[in-house]
Amino acid sequence: MATALARPLGVFARESVAELLKNLRLPQFALPTIITPAVFYGLFAIALNQGGPEATAYSLATFGVFAATGPALFGFGAGVAVERESGLIELKRVSPLPAGAYIVAKLVSAGAMAALALTLIYGLAVIGGVRFAAGVWAMLVAVHLLSVVPFALIGFAVGMRMGAKGAIAAANAFYLGFSILGGLWMPISILPSWMQHAAWATPSFHLGQLALAAIGVPPQGSIVAHMAAIVGITIVLAWLALGGWRRSPA
Repeated sequence: MATALARPLGVFARESVAELLKNLRLPQFALPTIITPAVFYGLFAIALNQGGPEATAYSLATFGVFAATGPALFGFGAGVAVERESGLIELKRVSPLPAGAYIVAKLVSAGAMAALALTLIYGLAVIGGVRFAAGVWAMLVAVHLLSVVPFALIGFAVGMRMGAKGAIAAANAFYLGFSILGGLWMPISILPSWMQHAAWATPSFHLGQLALAAIGVPPQGSIVAHMAAIVGITIVLAWLALGGWRRSPA
């Protein structure tokens, strides 16, 4: 029984490793999604920072969510669209590959890429004077890594419905839009009122607020409300992603 269980798990692991290696071998994908968040954080949160370690810590919470959006949106959005157009997804669906292995591999790869981007940001934060207790770091890492899930669902829903060029354009639009509306680069209080209201419909805003709460910064609204919003948004996104998968030819 243990051997039978190990076989599908081994397939999942090999598929995940292959997906990660494929992305790491594509510098046009790996470098922007890993390096860009660190460059932005180093520039805005450290080089141009006038608020000291507290401002650096505040930016770390929100930029960590930003770091999770890139690998998820582009890995699932653009990557899935390219593979769907080339017929690779159809081939995998009719192969003996266990159900869900393709999606799990994509998710593992996006999480690993996000972890690399977060490692760079955390390193810069420590250099900038940020100091947290071990428990605070653990909560922050958990929020940042879990941020991959809703954005991966968005990317998957887009990739299963649009062509490669359209998916890349959509991923870029979501990447920018979620960063601004979510308050990941700057507090939403400086945005027009209609944008502040629109922010509450984005997963990036709620995740950013949860990340701030993890480091002890009072969030806008209650933690329970933000957690409930993330659960609700994730369920809707999962439904959209599943609909896109079902529309794809088997």
